[in-house]
Amino acid sequence: MRTQTVVVAADGTEPGRSAIVWAAAEAERRGQPLRVVTVMDWDWQTSRYGYAGDLFETERRHADGLVAGLAGRAREAAPAIEIETDVLVGDPAAQLIIDSATADLMVLGSRGLGGFAGLRLGSVSQRVATHAHCPVAVIHGSPAGGDRPVVAGVDDSPAADGVLEAAFTAAHQRGADLVLVRSYLPPYPHYRGTLPHASVDTPQQDAAERARLVEQVAPWRAKFPDVPVETLISHDGAAGVLVGVSHGAQLVIVGSRGHGVIAGTLLGSTGLQLLHHAECPVMIIRPRDGKTR
Repeated sequence: MRTQTVVVAADGTEPGRSAIVWAAAEAERRGQPLRVVTVMDWDWQTSRYGYAGDLFETERRHADGLVAGLAGRAREAAPAIEIETDVLVGDPAAQLIIDSATADLMVLGSRGLGGFAGLRLGSVSQRVATHAHCPVAVIHGSPAGGDRPVVAGVDDSPAADGVLEAAFTAAHQRGADLVLVRSYLPPYPHYRGTLPHASVDTPQQDAAERARLVEQVAPWRAKFPDVPVETLISHDGAAGVLVGVSHGAQLVIVGSRGHGVIAGTLLGSTGLQLLHHAECPVMIIRPRDGKTR
């Protein structure tokens, strides 16, 4: 059963500490409790002799101290929220994916311990973002707010309504502007040769695409009349456009899948590229029933 709880998983790294602060602020905006978890990476089979001795208890005490410190950081960021802690034991990605089944939102740092310093996205964060049962927010660096807008990539896939609901809600809660991005490839005249789609001047098609987006968004604008909305129509690939606008955004929101992806995948190429290259937090929204479509 899903609970109205924000869960943040962290390990004491700098991306993890940023995730704690962001998650605490998000829980406060939502009026929801925050659950702070860390995962004790423990293989029961290969470590069974250590379990029989003191090694397991030593590692467990370390994990308990770590999660208590992380909860303290969350409490400093948002003193009024309810906070609970937990230590999960096992493979980090697998345990967090299981835990996501009962969460309303899971928040992760972009990278954890280990791996290569130059990587923008760690393997655990990527696996959880790809397979989680609830929306996932991946936090890059120190999140900025202020007057920066919330940005959402909107297509006409089944996940679009969920993205719009999350985007309007996030903008409303933050008192921010909302920028809605629609990327499409216009009919390409063969005589243009190898010139990029972005250079094709198609004012009529652009106007028609913008009208479709305005119609799609109309119910949400009526529900959130206080949210200023800007629409951006682009001929470039959605991932490239969204990565570009992420430099000036406080949050980018996309669906877990859009058009043109392999059936059965849980995270489309746009979401995956954003997780690797965005310069602000990225939120991946899943269909309400938790199923891919």
